[in-house]
Amino acid sequence: MSNINIIIEERPANIGNFLVGRLLPFRGKRMVGPFIFIDHMGPALLKEHQNIDVGPHPHIGLSTLTYLFEGSIMHRDTLGTAVEMFPNQVNWMTAGKGIVHSERTPEYLRHSDKRLHGLQIWVALPKELEDMTPAFYHAEADEIPSWETDGVSYKLIAGEAFGHKSPVPVYSKLFLLEIKSPTTQTISIGDDLFGEVGLYILEGSIESEGNIYEPKRILVAQNSQLCQFTIHANTTIYLFGGEPFPEERFIYWNFVATSQAIIEQAKQDWKEDRFPRIEGETDLVPLPPEIPNVRMKS
Repeated sequence: MSNINIIIEERPANIGNFLVGRLLPFRGKRMVGPFIFIDHMGPALLKEHQNIDVGPHPHIGLSTLTYLFEGSIMHRDTLGTAVEMFPNQVNWMTAGKGIVHSERTPEYLRHSDKRLHGLQIWVALPKELEDMTPAFYHAEADEIPSWETDGVSYKLIAGEAFGHKSPVPVYSKLFLLEIKSPTTQTISIGDDLFGEVGLYILEGSIESEGNIYEPKRILVAQNSQLCQFTIHANTTIYLFGGEPFPEERFIYWNFVATSQAIIEQAKQDWKEDRFPRIEGETDLVPLPPEIPNVRMKS
């Protein structure tokens, strides 16, 4: 019996003036551990007249993780944070009871060609922390634990795994791990993982149980303890997952919550301008037209 339970392929999604590849949520698998949303941004060449301008928009009940392979993004939020992030750094923003942020092309790049490529990820908060005070953490590239085993490079972007711990302040048991190999290797890591496990192939390919899997798809394991595969030469993958929550999650636009009532309150608060404002920014992203709420359960 195959240990691969579900295969999720990227689907195009439009986030304004930028097309991304949506990986989670997926109709057959809404969450993997606490991970509830993953977008693959790019790779994209933005011309001198093209810029990222995601205006002020709200979040509740989750932490966002941004990780870039190429380019840079200027992040501002209602905590007073203003930071430009670069490749291999981590932006970890915890919304809790409510935060507003914007993401834009930095001013000095707005009139030149530039590239952008990376991952944007949402991690749901535990029920007891979904109303916590918002927080923001920026990790420099050299703060992220990295090591090499048998010629394979590992980087622990968030959480705990293989006896290492990322400085990113997560709020539940999880892991987000980058694995790169210049050569073909067999990797057996099930004993070091826990909970639910997803494997995202960014580039290259892997082989499992006689099947070859190409980029831009997620494989979800039946049993994390049986996580063994062959990684082909010049391949980059991301392992992510962790302990699932006992409660389902509702998701509407940028809001994640354990109850419909919390979602409805957040919608009303945004409509009536009760969220905090980012100093100097006024182009608020409007609440989208009413669509059915989606329930999320691992």
